[in-house]
Amino acid sequence: MMNSTVKNRRVDRISILLQEFNIEKIIHIKGQHNCLADYLSRHPIPREEEIFDEDYGIAKRDKREPTVMGRVPDGIPPLAGAIVTRSKAKQLQLKQDQNSTTTPTDRNKITLPPIEEETDQMKEDPSQIIAKNILDMERLKIEQGKDSDIQHKIAEVMKNPIKSTYEFKDGLLYKLMIMREDCNTKKKLIYLPSSMINDLLQVYHSDPLSGHFGVQRTYLKIKNKYWWPNMKQSITQYIQSCLPCQQYNISRSKKPGRLQPIPPPEGPFQLIGMDYCGPFKQTPRGNQYVLCLTDYFTRWVVAAAVPDCSAQTTAEALFNEFICKYGVPAVILSDQGTHFHNQLMEAMSKLIGYNHTYSTTYHPQSNGMIERFNATFVPQIAKLQDKENNNWDEFLSPVVFAYNTGTHSTTQYSPFQLLYGREPRLPTDEKKSSFTFRQPNDYYEQLKKSMKLIHGYARENIIRKQHRYKTQYDKQRPDPHYAINDRVLIRRHGMKNKLEPKFSITPQIIIRAQHPVYVVRDEITQIETQVHINDIRPIYISKLN
Repeated sequence: MMNSTVKNRRVDRISILLQEFNIEKIIHIKGQHNCLADYLSRHPIPREEEIFDEDYGIAKRDKREPTVMGRVPDGIPPLAGAIVTRSKAKQLQLKQDQNSTTTPTDRNKITLPPIEEETDQMKEDPSQIIAKNILDMERLKIEQGKDSDIQHKIAEVMKNPIKSTYEFKDGLLYKLMIMREDCNTKKKLIYLPSSMINDLLQVYHSDPLSGHFGVQRTYLKIKNKYWWPNMKQSITQYIQSCLPCQQYNISRSKKPGRLQPIPPPEGPFQLIGMDYCGPFKQTPRGNQYVLCLTDYFTRWVVAAAVPDCSAQTTAEALFNEFICKYGVPAVILSDQGTHFHNQLMEAMSKLIGYNHTYSTTYHPQSNGMIERFNATFVPQIAKLQDKENNNWDEFLSPVVFAYNTGTHSTTQYSPFQLLYGREPRLPTDEKKSSFTFRQPNDYYEQLKKSMKLIHGYARENIIRKQHRYKTQYDKQRPDPHYAINDRVLIRRHGMKNKLEPKFSITPQIIIRAQHPVYVVRDEITQIETQVHINDIRPIYISKLN
């Protein structure tokens, strides 16, 4: 206990308590031989937070308290060393309470706690109000009498009761409704006054016996008993404005926000996507991660196996595997992980001369091209590796070469051809028996024309494919826009408990809007967060009285 690095408040209190005693030796007693409980391992009763708690076997006593024949008077536990069980502690506490609250003649009587009178809070509890309204017809008549629309309908029923779809009986107005299409029998439904709609919906939706279910379930429970104008609309509006439902419910519809494709660059290595894949099982070479870099124009991929994903390793791999071989890119796009977003990478970007931009947090679609490659090469390496030797890093370069020499579905060219202006020579190709010698300048002019031609075709193919993806993605997808000072909820990521709310508990205020990315501020903590519209849910406010 004294040497352990993992402690909590309870262990600390016990440690402080034991330091007051000179303990020379601790002897373990088996449970079957120990008739007394081990109080150091017992969970305390959360009644007091004092160090000297009776649950630890020690209780406080006034030293000036007189003793009789060396014994402690009744109701006062010993100072130290004596064991006080929980049941005994409860008995002592109960006995002290009885001694202080009862007279000697009343100690043998059993008294029950007084019945609490109805407080103002109970009177204002909507569930109790509506429970009384359901059973108390007199209260319902009073509420109907205050409703002007109901009084107008009552006057119409009194003038022409035969043709009316309402019935006024015993001081209550009912709505006559045909519940089924194949039945002509009309059922009497209570016309609920507008002042009671909100309380009724709270009972039929927010009560534990109602379970916060959706519009259809709630409507089917109410429609056979009550009626009011625009009933379905009122129920929908109330449930949409229910804050717990907005925090916990999972949306079954498409996530909001239209697709925003990144315009294709004008040439190779102007925009580079960078991301880590892993961790994998450590190889004999000590590698666990793969740093992947993809050119957004040619789709050329560079992948380097590295032992970790630290900032130093990232900077070294980027410099050695990409910059020293292909030059400095104009822009590098990555997520906001600590291995990319740090002082070392910022200093490197300023020193070498490229712009490092970051995607929105928890929105991998912003750098979707590199994410797609990660999902492609992992199964290929798994098929080739030797599981016993765990040598997946030995097959990384061949798999990347196979990817770069294959025709890409978007550009309709291979990354190798778009980068070098020629098709690669593969091991399966036939050997040429003759060669044509030309001047270097002639080859360069021909290569320049060929590169300009295929780059133009590739760019057109990229734009055409992006337009097709956007049309399919945006189909029947909502695209709400939010303004400054709008109150919203944002999605919570990384939850370990399934019972936690899916969205933020406290409302967020939008302080900057650059659709589809917004910056929000928490109402309580004042923490600012940048979120994509996919992770935003609006807060609906009920307009019911």
